[in-house]
Amino acid sequence: MSFVNLVSGGLDSTLVGVMAKEEGIEHFPLFIDYGQRAASREWETCKLVHDALGLPAPTRMDLSGFGRVIASGLTRQELDVKADAFTPGRNLIFLLMGSAYAYQKGASSVTIGLLAEEFSLFPDQKRQFVAQAENTISAAMGQQIKVLTPLIEFGKVDVVRLAQAKGITGTYSCHTGNSEPCGRCIACLEFQFDKEK
Repeated sequence: MSFVNLVSGGLDSTLVGVMAKEEGIEHFPLFIDYGQRAASREWETCKLVHDALGLPAPTRMDLSGFGRVIASGLTRQELDVKADAFTPGRNLIFLLMGSAYAYQKGASSVTIGLLAEEFSLFPDQKRQFVAQAENTISAAMGQQIKVLTPLIEFGKVDVVRLAQAKGITGTYSCHTGNSEPCGRCIACLEFQFDKEK
């Protein structure tokens, strides 16, 4: 078995890579620049973290034109990074591009770092979406490409604890791309699990 790991320089995808390394599973990290505000910082972080942890060097795919056309808080500074965070089609593009890369590499699956559904805000974070995407992608490829969600039983607190236990540091998860995390985007708020909602 081998898989394409959709990576962002964030904690979730980095943890998936570390777990694969520990289990001796071949994996191909793929970073997708979809025109997100944080693309440069995510990419630089991704390369540094993979190198520091002895993970395979990530491959970058440039789809930045998507974000120039599809406006959201993740792709446009003038929109609110939290209130306007939903980016229609984003996760489907991730899975389609990851699966195409898996096909090219002879890998059997693609992973996406979705967490437990109770923490999901958007339709493309749900199990139903994953199952339907897998069926559609397999039909498009003419062979089965599995969509794996290795963290789907986890909340962010579980991810943080496991990542700390494995010595993972230096990741970046803010949607703004600023050097200091904004503390209010969805990615930042996921880490505030010790505070009252």
